[in-house]
Amino acid sequence: MAERMPLTYLFVPGDRPERFAKALASGADRIIIDLEDAVAPGNKAAARDAIAAWVGAGHAPPDNVLIRINDVATAWHADDLALAAAVKAACVMLPKCEAAEQVAAVRARLPDAATVLPLIETARGMRALHGIAAAPGVARLAFGSLDYMVDLDIPAGSLALDIAATHIAIASRAAGIASPVAGVTPDLDAALVSADMAHARSLGFGAKLCIHPSQVAAVRLALAPSAAELAWALRVLQAWQASSGGAIQLDGKMIDRPVVLKAERIAALADLIN
Repeated sequence: MAERMPLTYLFVPGDRPERFAKALASGADRIIIDLEDAVAPGNKAAARDAIAAWVGAGHAPPDNVLIRINDVATAWHADDLALAAAVKAACVMLPKCEAAEQVAAVRARLPDAATVLPLIETARGMRALHGIAAAPGVARLAFGSLDYMVDLDIPAGSLALDIAATHIAIASRAAGIASPVAGVTPDLDAALVSADMAHARSLGFGAKLCIHPSQVAAVRLALAPSAAELAWALRVLQAWQASSGGAIQLDGKMIDRPVVLKAERIAALADLIN
């Protein structure tokens, strides 16, 4: 894709406006101001007021800030959506998305160019996965793996998580949207965060949700090509450019168009991260 897609999305509680600027300065590609899980029921209204005031004061770069609203089954959804419409949110994260119609209902309240980032967190969301991925205005999909474990009553590390993740990646590719966003890692240990991202990358994911600024660097490290991978990619591209465009040999291996595409992606990712 020509667009430089975000690699890291950092959550910040909507009722902690003193943290909004810190989140922006964290190095995350996007921040998600959260009205859902990070905000207690009694603080939802105050959180909406805080977001409206911060955005109204011009502190929020419109393309770098998402708002996670509450899902359609909650009593807060309508007010959250009204706030997103009032502040002209460029992108809204929709939790527990279970139908393409839910995406359409959210987009109908937003500016024409706004997008929706659906969170797939339930069995019903998985059943409607391809319709959601193909819905107009979907930026990319995200996997709410923790809620998915609760919905299916499965333990961490269950094979069912990898199966669901693979289906989300396939649906994203089939719909022609960016690779999906991996769910959060509750542990703040950088090595574990990097390992989780590397595993998600092996399943077709290209970004990750973060819950602490310290996780941002760990995610980027996991996504960065190694020095050997980058050196290989650059050698492949150099050899291909010097050829007439047909299959060539490099290091005793055949190089054709699919291999070149892989090399191009590695080089582009390294450029993005650096």
